[in-house]
Amino acid sequence: MGKRLLQGFVIWVVALAWADSKPTAGTITSENSVDCGTEAKGHKGKKNLDLVCQEYVVRTATVEYHIRQPKQHDQGLLPLNSAVEFTLDKDKMKLKVGGKKYEFLVVSEASADSKKP
Repeated sequence: MGKRLLQGFVIWVVALAWADSKPTAGTITSENSVDCGTEAKGHKGKKNLDLVCQEYVVRTATVEYHIRQPKQHDQGLLPLNSAVEFTLDKDKMKLKVGGKKYEFLVVSEASADSKKP
């Protein structure tokens, strides 16, 4: 009996892990430029330059994710109202938009139901 219970538990854990690796569908609903740190420029007269990163909102049927670039990049803006597919790995979101792959940090999430008027 104990062996069957252990086998059932292992199958359940593997099925749960496999289910989480499937891409989730969502939509980019907004973009905002946010401060993401500073960078020192120059040698003697060092100046701190503010760095700006894009923060996007990706909405699924149940959750709204706020995601941000891990660091400033010269990447173009992602188009709003674009359908995306993504997977989550801890605090990272790997998403695919228009055939291109990106990686972002998840900075917050909220229930999508609470955002409806």
